[in-house]
Parts: sequence; structure tokens; C-alpha cells
Amino acid sequence: MNKIKHTSNFTFAGYDTVELAKKYGTPLYVLSEEIIRKKCREIKSDFLEKYENTKAVYASKAFLTMTMCKIIESEGLGLDVVSGGELYIAIKAGFPMEKIFFHGNNKSYNEIEMAISHDVGRIVVDHMDELYMIEEIAARMDKKVKILIRIAPGVEGDTHKFMSTGQKDSKFGIPLDKKSIDEVMIKVLNSEHIELMGFHFHIGSNLFDNECYVKSVEIVARLYKRLKDDFGFIAKELNTGGGYGIYYTNRDGVKPLRYYTDSIMNAVLENCKLLDLDIPSVIIEPGRWIVGEAGITLYTVGAVKDIPDVRTYVSVDGGLPDNPRPALYSAKYEAIVANKYDKEPDRYVTIAGKCCESGDILIWDLKVPEIERGDILAVLSTGAYNHSMASNYNGTPRPAVLLLGKDGERIMIERESYEDLIKRERIIF
Repeated sequence: MNKIKHTSNFTFAGYDTVELAKKYGTPLYVLSEEIIRKKCREIKSDFLEKYENTKAVYASKAFLTMTMCKIIESEGLGLDVVSGGELYIAIKAGFPMEKIFFHGNNKSYNEIEMAISHDVGRIVVDHMDELYMIEEIAARMDKKVKILIRIAPGVEGDTHKFMSTGQKDSKFGIPLDKKSIDEVMIKVLNSEHIELMGFHFHIGSNLFDNECYVKSVEIVARLYKRLKDDFGFIAKELNTGGGYGIYYTNRDGVKPLRYYTDSIMNAVLENCKLLDLDIPSVIIEPGRWIVGEAGITLYTVGAVKDIPDVRTYVSVDGGLPDNPRPALYSAKYEAIVANKYDKEPDRYVTIAGKCCESGDILIWDLKVPEIERGDILAVLSTGAYNHSMASNYNGTPRPAVLLLGKDGERIMIERESYEDLIKRERIIF
């Protein structure tokens, strides 16, 4: 157990990160159980216990393991999955199926069949064809499936275009026009095997402004009013998605959870009163917000390459395979030279990954103390979408995942070996 009281090294969740790197090797994903649980309990105190008839569902695409399923279950939250693989992980972990929301813009027939056979709580329908598959499978199994309809409300969040999902031109959701919506309503209201509970929207990821949520609630409230008038449909649920921003760098204007949830609930209550609507159950789906700041990644410094009058490249033993986010959408991070935490940063370097790609840059212009081969670099706020998006590019084994708790550290996922890279291969000549 590496928990310490006094050290000149960088500590995370009470643990000496340099000692962790020595013991478990690098690259190494490190997660704090205490931070994850603290976030879950903030959801309970500031949303679930504050407002009646509410639910919170962890968006597992941010980070999902069977152990994470157990943590989320123990904290009383539901689970949002977006693929058969994520659903399978939840099944193997024994997660309560009735608390699962199954998302995805292109669910296969087999994935829908898996979801219905295991009685997931909600299937969030993304397009008309999906309704026909659900109807066919549910009829064959003689089940009634509860669904939400995902819509694109036409509201854009202030984020990178690759993380924006609520605009009109989106691959997600049914367009919010009368013809498309009415076609869906006629189908579901005439079905013996589908029960429409309400609608779902998601604006985007890592958002720092609550106005887009308020606008989206107003739009959906007007939709609920029209569907009540035209079809006699009373919506029981409204799923407002997630996307709440977290701290990556000092340029991020991080807000507490209640900044988002209070504005959402106020908008729901005001619009329902104005339009004479029953107040639906309100659901939120934070993912990154729960796990993002709970994780760091540890690397070992290798080559230090100084280009006079240009820049100094500091290469680490990971990069693009364990964190593709900087290459995908210019994600920004802060980092610390963990074994020189007590030294004053006095120079700028660029942190480069080891892949054969010019775009494999983790951090441009990071201020550090003197840095050299063998130093340990801790990149902060990597709990979300790092392990989830990791690959074996350039034949790189994926890192281990270490969970830090009050009673010690435990390996949640073992480090891949070179043998793991070829275990699915067959020599056919």
C-alpha cells in the first residue's frame, strides 16, 4: 500500500504517484474510488434528494468496467449503455437490468434482442427502423418494451464540433419536425408491445453554460404540449442527457452540478405550469462529470529533444493509443512532473507520444522544471474517454487500470502483454 503522509512527490488521492509508477509500471491509468463516490453523492444530495421524481444514470461510455458497475450500483445510480458490449459488461457484473438505459444511433438486431431478453429498463430509440425491430422482437418474446425517443432539439452547445450532438444536422435522434414526430407517435401508440415513456435529448459534451439545457427543455415542453393536444399523449419522463463540463485546464469555467440541474428543473417546472402539463420524471446522464477528474495517467519520460529556437519535445512511453483525445479534437490537459513536484517550473516543453504520427502530441507548451529521461509525468483529468477509447495502434499494449481506495490500491484491469496482441490472430499461410 503506497498511501503516504509526507513526500516531495506528487500525490493523488493520498497516494505517492511515483511509487505507484515504480510498482505497477507505466503508462498507468489511476482512478480514485473516493472521488467517484463523492461525485455520485453530490448527485444524490443536489439533485435526487432535492427534487422529487428524478433519476440519475451514469453514462458508461466515459469509463466502464465490471468494478465500475459495482460502484455505480452501490451508489444507487442507473447505467447508460450504448452498445451490446457495454450491456454485456453490465450483465456480467450483475447490474440491475431495470436501471439500464440503452442508447445508440445504430443498434443492431442482435443488440436489441439482447436488451429486450434481459429486460433493460429503457431503450432510447434513435430512428424509425429501430421501432420496427423492437416491435418484431418484443412480439416474438411476448414482452412490452418501455422506450424513450431521442430527438435533436436544434440547440447547439458551446463545445468542439465533434462533441456537439443536439444541433439539427446531427447523426443522433429523430428530427424535430411534425411529420417525423407524428410518424413515430402513430407507430408507438398503435403498438401492443411498445410503451412510450417520453423523450430524450443530449446537447453535447463538456459544456460550461446551462442556457442550452434551458432552451432544450422549453422546446421539448412545447412538443409535449402538442402531443397532448394532438394525440392525448401524457409524457411520463424527460431525459435531459449529460455533458456537464469538468476541469481540464485553468481556462475551463467549471460549475457545480446544481448550476445545471437547478436550471433544468426550474425550466421543467415553469414550462409545465405555463403549458398545463403533468410534471414528468426528469433524468440526467452524467458520465465524464463523475469519472473525468477522478483519473490521472502516469507516464515515464524517455527522449528529450531540444530544437534550438523552436521547441523542446519531451517524449513519454504512451500517447495516442492510451489517449487519442488530443488528436481527435484538440483536447487540452494539465500535467505535473510527479517526482519533481517541489521544483519550480521554469521552462516550456511539448509532451509527445511515442507513436509514428506527427499528431501524437499530448500537451503543447507545458511549463515544467528541468525534465529528463526517467522522470514520471502525471497527466490530470484522464478518467473519462481515455481507457474507453484506447487502442493497440503501433502494436501498443493497453495500460493497466489501478483503483485507489481507502484500504489500498487494486488492479481493476490488468496491463496487456505482447501475447495479448496476437491472441485472436490465426496464421493462414
